[in-house]
Amino acid sequence: MDGKKQKKYLTVAPFECAWRKELRFREAGRGCVAFEAFAHNDVTVVFREHVGSQNYHYKMDNSPHYTVIIGSHRNRRLKIEVDGKTVVDEAGIGLCCSSAFKSYWISICDGLISIGKGQFPFQNLVFQWLDSNPNCSVQYVGLSSWDKHVGYRNVNVLPLKQNHISLWKHLNHIENEQDENDEDEPENNSESYDDWGLKNFLESWDLSDMFFVVGEEEKVVPAHRIILSLSGSFPFSSSSEDVIQIPEVAYPILHALLQYIYTGRTEIVEPQLGFLKDLGQQFVVISLVKQCEEVIDRVKLNKKLFDLGKTVEISHPCSRPQRCAVFPFELPINVQKLKESISVGSYTDVDIYIDGHDLVARCHKLILSLWSAPFMKMCTNGMCESKSSQIILRDVSFEAFTTMLEFMYSGELNVEDTVDAGRLLIQLLLLADQFGVAPLHQECCKIILECLSVDSICPILQVVSPISSCELLKETCERKFSRHFDYCTTASSNFVLLDEATLGGILQHPSLTVTSEERILDAILSWGILTNELYGWEAVDELLISSRPELLFGDRLKSIEALLPLVRFPLMSLSLLKKLAKSNLSVRIPEFGKLVSMLWIRE
Repeated sequence: MDGKKQKKYLTVAPFECAWRKELRFREAGRGCVAFEAFAHNDVTVVFREHVGSQNYHYKMDNSPHYTVIIGSHRNRRLKIEVDGKTVVDEAGIGLCCSSAFKSYWISICDGLISIGKGQFPFQNLVFQWLDSNPNCSVQYVGLSSWDKHVGYRNVNVLPLKQNHISLWKHLNHIENEQDENDEDEPENNSESYDDWGLKNFLESWDLSDMFFVVGEEEKVVPAHRIILSLSGSFPFSSSSEDVIQIPEVAYPILHALLQYIYTGRTEIVEPQLGFLKDLGQQFVVISLVKQCEEVIDRVKLNKKLFDLGKTVEISHPCSRPQRCAVFPFELPINVQKLKESISVGSYTDVDIYIDGHDLVARCHKLILSLWSAPFMKMCTNGMCESKSSQIILRDVSFEAFTTMLEFMYSGELNVEDTVDAGRLLIQLLLLADQFGVAPLHQECCKIILECLSVDSICPILQVVSPISSCELLKETCERKFSRHFDYCTTASSNFVLLDEATLGGILQHPSLTVTSEERILDAILSWGILTNELYGWEAVDELLISSRPELLFGDRLKSIEALLPLVRFPLMSLSLLKKLAKSNLSVRIPEFGKLVSMLWIRE
């Protein structure tokens, strides 16, 4: 392998490429590599169908491959090459860093190459490119360089499961999907959070509780009091349904104002800017007024830049740049008033109860629907909740649900002051998955990963293993478990609660580290007995003197037989193999006897 390990990282010399057999996608054409890199320029990752040779370099490769170069052209450009030909050459994107290690991830899914920054794969997307003639056979990952050394560390290959595939394809094909699918009720909404948002309620009668009558034609335009009240000052009455009449205002002006409030941006022809500003002043939408004034000033300074009748785009400056994709930070909404609205009860339309508790909160169906597809369906699809002012939830943690509500009304998750934050995060993760609140799900995963310890691995794995959207968290836990196998299987008996597939995945993990194969055998047998007490194989062997395997292991006997071949018996000493061959385990469990006797007899 080209490259040397120094100070716990891999240094790749100029014009070389490092290959490791474990850096391989589980499924050809689909996978993600996450890593940290330290370089002046040209952090280069190669994806091939086969492992490269010792003297390999991507510039000399005649076989099919993809190459991603971060910081090309003296750290000024991002490049993607297909079979040696440049297909992407973008300036100033995803540049590398020479002062410290920087985290990146690159995923490939049927020719869709996604590149992102940060230590959490599948987040913070920087660039995407779709190959019209995809190579679905690339599987091996090479770490390369150009004319300077590049340092790599913490390199991990992760599977690209269905939830990630759906996410990336959604980003590129959303317009086509909208044309092909039923626009009234798209399926699997919880997997495509970007489909949801306040924009879907712009001038929609769904959950509206007021309307405007605008223009001489008296056009009726629905809206939502809670959103308008958070954006400005509108003359609402105390009645259940308000009407605001503005016959002197043309509909395009009102549409532009509502579009700005509901989406954070709008377009309007330059001659109508003054009217939009006046309407913003009338309803005290301060952010819009300020943006209109800035554009008008630019027009006055240089009228040549603005042709008469030209469309002008106005955007709300995000209040929290690092959170702009999350409600409410991308909108001209008073976040503090939003937080207070759930306690004050302004314009609420639904009371939420949890079975066994009194009233949890008075909420807004609209706010719940912005975050959650299941809540959206409850409130708009004719379900009993859509006609009722009450929602009663069962089998839901009170503390987790109230924390989720706080997140929905603030866009932020704060569990630092919680006594048992780890338990709450797990409950929140399950709740976010249940109600399809993707940003909350991501925040929970991020915090859990940051705080992950060897003692918390098993409880987390028990919860996340069945959840497809937690694949990254599951993969990280399995890798950490495999690296600390002896500790995780002796410090406590929590691991016996894992399912067969999870334990099997750990035993087959490329990072598995054990002091002896005897430890693996002990762990499998202890797992099979499923008790709080840990057993070595000798203790289990004694139990079989007076008990049958069917009674001792119960339903897990078949699983034991499936897991035993994962013990690397050939690595055991001959004396131990002889003991095992003569044990009750060999006599009572035929599969065990076959695995052991063949080896020591052969010796």
